[in-house]
Amino acid sequence: MQRFTVGLIQMAPEKTKDASIAKAADMVERAARAGARLVCLPELFATAYFCQTEDHAHFGLAESLPGPTTEAMAEVARKAKVTLVAPIFERRAPGVYHNSQAVIGPDGKILGIYRKMHIPDDPGFYEKFYFTPGDLGFASFDTPVGPVGTLICWDQWFPEAARLTAMTGAMILFYPTAIGWQPAEKDEFGAEQRDAWMTIQRSHAIANGLFVAAVNRVGTETASDGSEIEFWGSSFIAGPFGKILAQASTDKEEIVLAEVDPAECERTRQIWPFLRDRRIDAYEGMCRRFLK
Repeated sequence: MQRFTVGLIQMAPEKTKDASIAKAADMVERAARAGARLVCLPELFATAYFCQTEDHAHFGLAESLPGPTTEAMAEVARKAKVTLVAPIFERRAPGVYHNSQAVIGPDGKILGIYRKMHIPDDPGFYEKFYFTPGDLGFASFDTPVGPVGTLICWDQWFPEAARLTAMTGAMILFYPTAIGWQPAEKDEFGAEQRDAWMTIQRSHAIANGLFVAAVNRVGTETASDGSEIEFWGSSFIAGPFGKILAQASTDKEEIVLAEVDPAECERTRQIWPFLRDRRIDAYEGMCRRFLK
């Protein structure tokens, strides 16, 4: 595997799904012109972050996979000649919806699908109302640039998810994300929250000897009840030693580019052989909720 450039699309949604998809397409094509061969969009990029409230009307935003959004993104991937990670609100069946994403190859074909495994339920992030937990497990997908692992947002806080995805052979792990500050908390907790978000993902890169990329949305979104989330952007890519290779601002739409050398994963794992030294004979308790 040769060195290649990764592109992270940090964006805010437009007022309509069609306008958001058009913006995303333009940014993906710009990333490709800048040299990117593997590009990732933010979580639920085609719509506002509707999970701020519980509203049955929002189920109307969901669509099949494959469907209109993935078909549009497949055309973009073909045109730009990139591998594209495209998140989507998936309607699997009546009453069964997932927070999903498709990995689309440069020929426009879907190489794999991931459904978000960990579903949060917090003020302003009422995802359990909308999303059924994923049932496809943790996986990496073979692409022209190498094996790519994909998780989504809340998954990023769970080392088990990163480890299991790494164990499928991933050399880079993407976390499309929708995370930000709530105005009442920002002054007191904002800096610590953002730092924790970056630290946990950098730790996944270190513990697993791979590249990790977090791709967040940006801007303030106001729900129908007046509540707000200020999405903090800060999209970044970290190398296998946890070093930040490139990072976006907290408040602007940006295309983040970074060169990735897959050989660095093997070199790092030779120096820090964590996978070799795992005591798989002693981890039975990990399959239990708690040990007391």
